[in-house]
Amino acid sequence: MDFTVIDAALVGKLLLLLLIGMGPKIALVPFLEKTHAFDTETKVRIGRQMVLIAVVTALILFATGALLMRLLHITGGSVAVAGGIILALIAIKMASGPTEKPHDEFAAPVDPDKLAIFPLAVPYLLNPVGITVIIIASGAVTSIASAILVTALILLVGAFDYLVFTNIDKLAKRMKPVSMIVSEVVFGILLTAVAVQLIVTGLGSLGIITPAAAH
Repeated sequence: MDFTVIDAALVGKLLLLLLIGMGPKIALVPFLEKTHAFDTETKVRIGRQMVLIAVVTALILFATGALLMRLLHITGGSVAVAGGIILALIAIKMASGPTEKPHDEFAAPVDPDKLAIFPLAVPYLLNPVGITVIIIASGAVTSIASAILVTALILLVGAFDYLVFTNIDKLAKRMKPVSMIVSEVVFGILLTAVAVQLIVTGLGSLGIITPAAAH
C-alpha cells in the first residue's frame, strides 16, 4: 500500500477494501440470525453499539498498528497471511451455505450488549480483511494527509454501516430468503478468493514466494 501519491485509484482501492473489511455484507446474515428474537428497539441498539465498537476498534488499530508491528517484530506480510487464514475460515463457512440448526426457542437468552461486541462487531463487522488493511495502512502512511484519508474512509464506511443496521427491520422486509442464501454463498466464494490473495501477497512480501506470483 503506497501513500506517497494520493490519487483517485488509491482512494477507490482503499474504500473498496474497507467496504469488504468493515462493510455490512459479512455481518448482515449473522446479525439477522442472532437478533431474530429481539424487538426492533433492541435490534437498533445492538446495531448502534456494534457499529460504534467496530469503528472505535478500527481507529485504535490504525493509531497503534505501526507501533504494534514494531513491538511484536512482525511485518505487513505476516499480518496479511494471518488475516487471510482467518478470513478463509469465515468465507468457507459462508460459501458452504446455511448449515446451522433451527433456532431453539428455549435457548438461554443472550445479552444484547455482549452480542454487539462479539461476534457481531468483531470479527463479523470489522473482519480480518479490515483488520489487516488498517494495520498495514498504519505502517504505510507517510503524511498527515494520508492519515486523514484513512481515518475519513473508516468513518465513511462506519456511517454507512450505521445507516444499514439502524434500519435493519425495514431492509429485512425487502430481502428474500432465497436471494440472501444465494448472495451469501457467492460472496463467500469471492471472499475465499480474497483470502487466498491476502495469503499470496503476504508470502510474496515475506520473500517466501516470487514477487511475480504474489500479484
